[in-house]
Amino acid sequence: MTALPLAQTLHRHSHAPHAGTVTLSYDDRFLRRKRLITDAGEAIVVDLSKTTSLNQGDALELSDGRLIVVRAAPEDVLIVTGDNLARLAWHIGNRHTPCQIEGDRLLIQRDPVIKHMLEHLNATTEDATEPFTPEGGAYGHGRTHAHEHGHSAHAH
Repeated sequence: MTALPLAQTLHRHSHAPHAGTVTLSYDDRFLRRKRLITDAGEAIVVDLSKTTSLNQGDALELSDGRLIVVRAAPEDVLIVTGDNLARLAWHIGNRHTPCQIEGDRLLIQRDPVIKHMLEHLNATTEDATEPFTPEGGAYGHGRTHAHEHGHSAHAH
């Protein structure tokens, strides 16, 4: 029995030559320890020191030195457009909904409740299937849920 290649190091936004790719959904890119299958069919084990949000273009360094680049998988999203994208983005963020912000549109995971709210705000919505790479969230923690607001243990 052969041990699977182990990835314990993550390189953010790597442009180094790589040995392969792994394509994961937004939810699957949030992990600490997990067995993954690369796009070429090779099984690897990721064992990071803490739960981490992997981004499109990050690379997992395997124990043998090879790099496996992370790709965002196409998934069901809602394209949001309208006259005031900043206002629409505020309402999406106020509901702690992950959002990919582009110059002329917003992308969110398909959600009929949020879609209904946006349509009441005069947004135009369109179902699509695209890679989903939302903003990382405040304070650089990578995801918008379970975040802290800078509380400290010392008195002011």
